[in-house]
Amino acid sequence: MAATEPQAKDPASKVSGSAVSVRALIALALVAVVVYSLDQFTKFLIVSNLTEGEQVKAIGELLQFHFVKNSGAAFSIASGSTWIFSIAASAVTIFIIGFARRIRSVGWAVLFGMLLGGTTGNLTDRLFREPGFGVGHVVDFIQVQGFPAIFNIADSFIVASMGLFILLTLRGIGLDGRKASERHPGVASDTGTDSHIAGANTADANTDIHTPDTK
Repeated sequence: MAATEPQAKDPASKVSGSAVSVRALIALALVAVVVYSLDQFTKFLIVSNLTEGEQVKAIGELLQFHFVKNSGAAFSIASGSTWIFSIAASAVTIFIIGFARRIRSVGWAVLFGMLLGGTTGNLTDRLFREPGFGVGHVVDFIQVQGFPAIFNIADSFIVASMGLFILLTLRGIGLDGRKASERHPGVASDTGTDSHIAGANTADANTDIHTPDTK
């Protein structure tokens, strides 16, 4: 009986570990929608009120709205390779949507939400703006004094998501929302339990020892 009890716990543990976090999914979707909407709305205002190349001061020389069209990546990197970035952005979008159900941490959900919203914002430009489908130019308009490139809201959130990635990584927070220090004691406890099981049934104990590695 002692050897069969861990086997009864394992299925429940696996089900719990594979359960989708509704809160994380809602956070990811909400952030993505807000970022995407803000990006497209500000681009609509710029295109509707400024002509390409026009420059308007927002906060003196510090912040200006300078309407340009970018055929490259964020901050005008690799201009002229629009179709490559269209494919890459599509791949990132598909990956995030497929990966989202594995996220348990709200912090990571916010990160992927910013990345998804920013990526789809610029991807929309590449797919539906001139000069054509897949090679459309992205609307950029934010110019900060001393910064060498003009960018948009989508670019800002993509960069912000990278900053959040660094912060979460440095803090050791995993996709499950727990810190590394919180996960290690659980592994040690499981290992201790398995050691007792080994005395009763070696074959079952060896199977259980690998369980923490699969969570």
